[in-house]
Amino acid sequence: MKTVIFSGTTEGRELSKALAAEGADVIVSVASDVGAEEQGVIPGVRISEGLKDEAEIRDLIRGADLVVDATHPYAVVVTENIRRAAAAENVDRLRLVRGRSELTADPAGRGGDGRTSGVPGFRILTAADAHQAAALADETAGPGGRILLTTGSKDLPIYAAVCDPEHLVPRVLPVGSSIEACEKAGIPHRNIVAVQGPFSEELNRAVLRDYRIAVMVTKESGKSGGFAEKIRACAEEGIPAIVIARPEDEGLSYEDVLSACRERMK
Repeated sequence: MKTVIFSGTTEGRELSKALAAEGADVIVSVASDVGAEEQGVIPGVRISEGLKDEAEIRDLIRGADLVVDATHPYAVVVTENIRRAAAAENVDRLRLVRGRSELTADPAGRGGDGRTSGVPGFRILTAADAHQAAALADETAGPGGRILLTTGSKDLPIYAAVCDPEHLVPRVLPVGSSIEACEKAGIPHRNIVAVQGPFSEELNRAVLRDYRIAVMVTKESGKSGGFAEKIRACAEEGIPAIVIARPEDEGLSYEDVLSACRERMK
């Protein structure tokens, strides 16, 4: 069975390994060299590197038996392009949806904007998108307050347009394109935390303390994305967290997608 997996996530990598081990012909599409590096060399798995538009996705999946969209929960445009391409090529598609973290709002599980867990200074606020998150972060941090951005490099111009770049501390991948995005946004090199996650609660707490962070901005990236560890770190350090709401997304769990693939391989 020829299967094309659009990945770059832990779930996509695990699925490719499992299917290849059971005899499937697997092609994994990743957006960057970092994704290719994380995928690694797996017998029976070929890698297609580079961000693709709808036409390029159609070229890649043409003749495949199945397409699995295992991209990041916030990759809305990519998911839509995969859906359209699969429909155009008449290839069956499965959407693998990453499970949500047990901490969808705060460590006490109560949820809701502004709720706290009883730790002085800690609260969780939600934002609809990066624009709203930037405005909320600027207001919450206050004059001179430092803002930890754990949302990647793509939206840095949005934050730099609202907040003083001198007070932005972006945690980004240790690759040239990420550093360049920070430089273009006017962020000082001393503020750039270039490391690859996910991270433990202890490391998150160290960053919050060492960079004297006033507020953190993050996404609800689920268990495998280290969301719980970031929220717990903020709770322990008494620092507010702004969470960009996860887009509505329908699909199957990892286990259900793997089971569906196995059924097709019989």
